[in-house]
Parts: sequence; structure tokens; C-alpha cells
Amino acid sequence: MSIDTDADTVIVFILIVVFSTLFHLLATYLHRFFFLPLVTTSPLKPSSSSSSSSSTQTSAVVAARSSSLRNSSTITTITTITTTGESPSKKRKPSTIAARPSDSSSIQGTSASSSTSSANQRSSSSSSTSSPSSALPFKVLPVNSLENSFARARDIEEQKRRRQASKTLNDTDSMSTDSHNNLFANAAIGSSSGGIGVGRAGPRTGTPNSTLVNGAKTATVVRRTGVQGKQPIKKLVIKNFTVTPQLPKDYELETWKVLQEAVRAIQESRPVPTSLEELYKTCENLCHQKYADSTYNRLKAEVDSHVRTVVESLSADQTEKEPFLEHVHRAWTDHCRQLIMIRSIFLYLDRTFVLQTLGVSSIWEMGLELWRTLVMSQPEIRSKVIGGILSLVDMDRTGDAVSQPLILSMLRMLSDIHLYTSLFETPFLQASWSFYHVEGGEYATKLTVPEYLRHVNKRLKEETHRFEGYLDKSTRRGLISAVEGEMLQRWSDNLLQKGFEGVMVAHNLADLKLWHDLLARVNGLEKLSFHFGNYVKKTGKALVIDPTKDDTMVEDLLTFKQGVDEVVSKCFNSSDLFLNVLKECFEAFVNIRQNKPAELVAKYLDLRLRSGNKELSDQDLESTLDRVLILFRYIQGKDVFEAFYKRDLAKRLLLNKSASFDAEKSMLSKLKAECGAGFTTKLEGMFKDMDTSKDIMVNFRASKMHNKIGHLDLHVNVLTQGNWPTYPPAEANIPDQISQCQEIFKEFYLSKHKGKRLNWQNSLGHSVVKANFPLGTKELQLSLFQAIIVLLFNDTGDSSLSYKDIRQQSNIEQKELSRTLQSLACGKYRVLVKSPKSKDVSETDEFKFNKDFTASLTRIKINSIQLKETKEENASTNERIFQDRQFQVDAAIVRIMKTRKQLSHTLLISELFDQLKFAIKPTDLKKRIESLIDRDYLERDKNDQSLYKYVA
Repeated sequence: MSIDTDADTVIVFILIVVFSTLFHLLATYLHRFFFLPLVTTSPLKPSSSSSSSSSTQTSAVVAARSSSLRNSSTITTITTITTTGESPSKKRKPSTIAARPSDSSSIQGTSASSSTSSANQRSSSSSSTSSPSSALPFKVLPVNSLENSFARARDIEEQKRRRQASKTLNDTDSMSTDSHNNLFANAAIGSSSGGIGVGRAGPRTGTPNSTLVNGAKTATVVRRTGVQGKQPIKKLVIKNFTVTPQLPKDYELETWKVLQEAVRAIQESRPVPTSLEELYKTCENLCHQKYADSTYNRLKAEVDSHVRTVVESLSADQTEKEPFLEHVHRAWTDHCRQLIMIRSIFLYLDRTFVLQTLGVSSIWEMGLELWRTLVMSQPEIRSKVIGGILSLVDMDRTGDAVSQPLILSMLRMLSDIHLYTSLFETPFLQASWSFYHVEGGEYATKLTVPEYLRHVNKRLKEETHRFEGYLDKSTRRGLISAVEGEMLQRWSDNLLQKGFEGVMVAHNLADLKLWHDLLARVNGLEKLSFHFGNYVKKTGKALVIDPTKDDTMVEDLLTFKQGVDEVVSKCFNSSDLFLNVLKECFEAFVNIRQNKPAELVAKYLDLRLRSGNKELSDQDLESTLDRVLILFRYIQGKDVFEAFYKRDLAKRLLLNKSASFDAEKSMLSKLKAECGAGFTTKLEGMFKDMDTSKDIMVNFRASKMHNKIGHLDLHVNVLTQGNWPTYPPAEANIPDQISQCQEIFKEFYLSKHKGKRLNWQNSLGHSVVKANFPLGTKELQLSLFQAIIVLLFNDTGDSSLSYKDIRQQSNIEQKELSRTLQSLACGKYRVLVKSPKSKDVSETDEFKFNKDFTASLTRIKINSIQLKETKEENASTNERIFQDRQFQVDAAIVRIMKTRKQLSHTLLISELFDQLKFAIKPTDLKKRIESLIDRDYLERDKNDQSLYKYVA
């Protein structure tokens, strides 16, 4: 095998190059590992003076650290190395290699130039990443890319080692004292061309470090001038104290003497020789030097000593009551003032040592505790203070002039030292109960009830003012209870029995309200309502039970009701308790006379709703109707009221006597709202009949039949018999001209309404008669019976007619005839002359036409006696009411038995009382049951006679 010489030469050359390269890489690695530890690079902005230089300047600061655990300090040596070189390929920018700082935190307060330099370094570093060689920790002539990779890896490893060393150094630096840190931290001086920094450098800033060297602070100063070549390095070393300062041995005692002198000056009311600020600082220094406990104890001893001198002064005082209290007041005021000033000096002690130590009282509490244990623990002083206060309060109650501020000061003192309840409140309340026990017994018998009530109210106001003036709030309830218990609750029954009725009769609203308010304080309203109910029942019964007062009974009841309503609303606050009592009492006495109140209420309404009543305006009339309706609610016999009200309403409507149809309909709506629609059905039918009659008469006047009646003006009211009251038939000989008109209208009506029947009620008719007297013509408004009698004298001339002749020709019933003749011959307007003259009419009297009749009015009413109610009418109405009630009772019995089939007598009576709306006696119910048994609606059980069965 032959070898080519040229090829062998090339191979040998290649091997030599490879081994040379490997040897160079190994030498470079060993050089970095052993001679350049803890190295990093940081770009440095080149100065303006070197910008044109062709050479490249590189500065490297290599720091070697060693630490000693014995003195916890770090020795740092800073060396500046400057190398100059030029690459054969291209010029390189200057760079700086700096040691990693010993503290990871940046210097607080470096100069502006340092900050700018750091920013420029970061920008330069970022720009240097454009070439592979710029990422190296320091400049090395490139051999190949493999060498660069090894260098970068080594640099990363070295950075990790430096971080661990920096962490250890930080832990060591943190052990330095605060005074050293405060002295040397955050100092920086800067210039336009360079910077001088004193302190510990921040991370990657290139600022020199400052570290502790054997307890001294060493700062390295670097000044950059921008001149190529080596730069000078200056060091500034500041050493700590070599010997730790020590306090004088008598420091605590001498310092306390300054404070003690100030405390005694305050207690003796002398000027304090030292300013309060200096005293405060002195106390603060003692606390800082850990003398707080002893200082507190010394201060307590000083206060204790001073309080004991006060005790000696008070014990030597032989005065009593107010002078002695004045002495105590001055001593207490001085003590409080002194404590405030002393606390201001020892405020630092109070806010640090006292707050942080359990079981130690504040300076203020300590002063109060000493006063309580040293002053008020003395029996003689304690008894004189409490006795003096109680004496002053008694003098205040009796009206003597006392110093309330003095009492207030003493009671506040007791409250502040927590002795108010145990030493003062208990004996004070006992004395108050005794005082008002005596006064209540004396004044309750000596004064009238209103006077006594006003006196009690005065005492309550005084005690309230006393409580607000100087007593503690905890005493209020007990003090007020003493007044209420001894002067109100103890005498409430006696006062009510003695004077309540008199106050009600006098209608003294102010005293009644005061009485109510006072008894409300002691839960006495039940007693008050009982006496109020007794008064209402007693007074109301007197108004209802007396028949001689029937004419004014309703008006009196309304007045009485208005008065007691005013008492309840204004004096008793419209309390439900009194409203219920009032309702029960009215229901009780109004129905004592079962049917009479209902009848009289109906008549009272008739009197107010008549057209002749001109006393009330529309507003007053409406108010009166409301008041009557309230009284109507208490009436149990509402069917009686309905019967009489319907009869009177019929007269008002038929005789056109109603004052106001609006008022009539208003009352009707009120009754409907109160009793329901069934109660007013017939009353509403009456109004409907009146409206229907108007329409009928309009049609009649428009018909041809109306022409047959001649010159007479006829008006007929067509009434439904079931809606109107039942009237007895009244026979009379109707004049021909009137009877003809009646027949014509009857023919017209029956032609329009087939199957109906008309019955003429002569007793309800009225007419207008024109009378020609020698002295003038008059129009007489007369009833139909009056008109019949007057027309009889048209044919007599100057002759007279006897009573018997008139009765025979008119065919009027005798009683009605007597009332009618009496109204014509004995009333205010006498169109007939009776002989002999008298107020009554007898069968022997003679009557003739009065030619001398005179009157100022042209139209004269002569029907007052005819409208006057008679006993027969009342008896007839009551009889109808009784019959209607019998029908209602029968219907109720049948309805109940039809549902229950069989029922005992007791249960049947009980259910009837529940269903019936009117009061009825059990004996009347038993009669109706017997009537139904007789008529085979019910039957008795064969084995039990008290058991009823319904017969189908």
C-alpha cells in the first residue's frame, strides 16, 4: 500500500490544529476557574472624551469576599483592573466587569447620574446581544464557537454561586444595629462627568459597595473621569464608638427627683419648675430605660401620701352638712385637677406600661381608688357626706334654697369612685318613700281631689327635674316609684270614690286628663274605667227612666253623649278600654224602657226634618243626623224605630212637610248603611211612589179627562199599600164637586193600569179653599175634613150650625170632628165662631161663619191640631209593632225547628235570642211556642215535655 505524500501532509496539519485548539480551550478553562471567580459583566457607557479613541477600554472590578462568623462582619476589597487591547478584526466598545454586590437591594438615594448610568448600562447590555461575542462575561479573542459555548456555561455556573454568596452576605448585614444603618444608608453624590457613591450598591448597578469591617463602616468611592488608563480609587472609613455609653448609677433616682418635685408642686398648687414637655420626655426616658414599674410605684406612693393629708384635713373639720360638703367638694375638685395634670406628665407611662401590664390601674383610676379607700373608707367622713347630701335633698323638697351644684359634685364623686349605689342610692330611696308616705296621708285628706292631683303632678315634675339636675340615671325609676306608690297607688280608690263624679259633672277636662295620665303610671286605668262606667250608667238611666222628661230625652241624651265622647277623646286618648265601657253603658240604660227610646228617637228626627224647623242650617242638620244615628246604634228595638219613622215620613211626604228631600235621602242612606238594605226597602218604596205619582199626574193633566174636572186643581198621590203605614178607614160625606174629581181620576187610572184597585184615604187629604171675608179674601190651607166643614157654611148665611148638624151633614167620626172644629174655632186663626166660648168643643156648641175674621197673611195654614199625634195613633202603632214581632218570632221558631227537627225548650229559647233583632221576654216566646203547638206546627215529645218536635 502506498501513501501519497501531499495527503499525509494535510492530515498531519489538521491534527496539529485540532490538538492546538483543545489545548487552548483547556488552558482558558483552567484560567477562568482558578483566577476569575465571582465575575460578571455590566456594560458601562463610554465617556465623551473617549468616544473617538480607536482603542477599547474594559474595566473590571473583581471582589473577593471573606466572612467571619465571630464578629458578623464582611471584609471587602475592591480593585480596579484596566486592560487595553485591539482586535485585528474590528474595534470593540468599552465594557466593565464589576463584582456582584453584597446586598440585593439597591441604594436608596443614589445620585441621578448613577440612575442614569444604570439605565444606560441596561440599554447597552441589550444592544450588545447583536453579536455572539457580546454575550460573553468578559472579552476573549474568539477561537471557535465551541469555546464560546463553554465560556457561557461557566458564566451561568458562576452566577449561581454568586447569588448564594450574596444571600449569605445579606443575612450577615441584617445583623448590624439600626443606628449604623441610619448613619450610613442612602448617601450619594453625583456629577455630570462621573459619580461618587457611598453605601451599598443595588443589583447590577456598578455602584461601589459599603460594608462593615470589624464594626466600622467602610465606603469605597469611585470616580470616573472618562480618561483612558487606570482610574484612582479612594476609600472613606467611618468608625463606630469603641466604648458603649453607660448610664450613671444614680440616673433613676436623680431623674425621679425631677418628676417628684413636679408632682409635689402640682399637689401644693405651686408653679412647676420644669416645663411640661421636659417632664414628659423625662418620664419617657425612664420608661425606655426599663424603669416604668418603679416609676409607677413611686408615683402611686406620692399620690397616696397626698390623699392621706386630705383625710387628716377632713377628719379635723368639725362642721356639719353644707359647710363640710363644701370642704369635701374643694378637696375632691383639687384632687381631680391634680390627677389630670399629673397624668399629662406621665402620659407615656400611662399609655405604654399601664396598658401593657395586667392588673395595673391607669393613673386616673389609681387616683380614684386611693380616694375611695383612704377618704370614703373613714366612717366619720362617709356618714357626714351621705347625711349632708340627704339633708340638702330634703331641704330642696321642702322649698328651701340649696346649692344644687354642690349636691351634683358630691354625687358625681360617689359615682366616679363607684360608691353611688351602695352608699347613697339605697338610703336615699328609703328616705324618699318615708317622705312621700307622710305627705300623701296628709294631703289626701286635706286637699280636694283636683288640688291633690295637681300637687302629685307637681311632685313628679320636681323629682324629674331633680333627677335631671344631679341624680344618677339609675335612681330615676326607684325615685319615681316612691312618688307614684305612696301618693297615687295608695290613695287611688279613695280619690275615685271621693271626687270622680264631681269632676265629671263639672266637665273639667284638664283635671280628668291629669287623672287619667297619673293613674296610667300605676296601672290604674281599669279602676278609672269602672268608675267612669258607673257614672255614665247612673246619669243616662236618670235621663231615660223619667217619663216626665220624654219630650227632651233625646236631646238630653245627645248632649250627654257628646260630653262623654269629648271626655274619652280629649282626656282618655280615645282608649279602646273606655270606648268599650261607653258602648256597654249606653246599650244598658237606653234599653231600660224597651220601646220608648226608639219611638222618641224617630219623633226627634221627624221634628228636625220637618219644613217648619228653621233653627238648623243644612250643615248643622247633617251633623244632628249623624249624632242621632250614633244613639240609634244603641237601640235594640230597631223595628219600633222603623214603624214610627215610617209613619212620620209618610206625613212629611204626603203633606209636603219635609224640610229637605236631600236630608231625607241622606238619612235613608245612613239607615241603610247601618241596618242593611232590608231595613229600608219600604222606606225607599215610599220615595219611589212619590216619584211615580208625579209622572201619573203629568199624564193625567195631558189627557182629555182632565178637562172634565173644571176649574179645580186636583193632585193625587198613588201609594203602594205595602210600603206605607196602615191607616184606619175614615168615613166622610165628600162634597159633590170633590167626589166627581175623584171619580174622573179613578176612571183614568184604571184605564191605564188594568187589574188594580184604588182606595181613597180621606184622612190624608188636604186642600186649599178661597174664603171671601168682608175684610178681604184669604186662601185657607185645610185638611179634607176641615174643608168639608167649612163648605157647609156656604148655604147658612148669618145663621149658625150646631155640633150635631155638622156631624150629621159631614158624617165625620166624632173624635175627628171635635179636633177639626177645635182647630177652626179655637185656634190661632178662627174662621168659625163658637158659642159658648171655650177652648174645648162639646156636642151642645153652636158654630157660625166669622165675618170679622182678619189676618195679615193671604194664605193661612189651619192644620196644626190635625197633625198632632194622638194616644190612639201611638197605641195603633205599638199594636202593629207587636203583631209584626209575633210574626217574626213565629217565623224564627219554624225556621229553627225545621232545620233541627227536634230541640229542647232551653236550646230553642237560646237560639231565638241569637236570631231576633229585638228584645223580648222569655214568657212572650213561650206563648208563641204554645201558639204554634196549637196550630200543629210543633208537638211535644210524649216522654219529655220539654222537648219539641217539628211537624212536617
